[in-house]
Amino acid sequence: MTNVILYTQPDCPPCKIVKLFFKENKITYTEKDIRADSTAMIELTNKYGSYSTPTVIIKDEVIIGFEIDKMKKALSID
Repeated sequence: MTNVILYTQPDCPPCKIVKLFFKENKITYTEKDIRADSTAMIELTNKYGSYSTPTVIIKDEVIIGFEIDKMKKALSID
């Protein structure tokens, strides 16, 4: 199983779309809310160099923003 992490925050419409995409494709993921969890915010910025949500980590690939084609490729979805 592929390790997927979704960095999100409240009131983020693209984050909701990514969650819907994962649900439709039965993708299991770990959600990290950067507003509720300061450690997640530090991890997002320091480890992955991202300052926005959604940011999706699939294996070692960092996908910033709602990049459906990149997510499909990383997850091997046609």
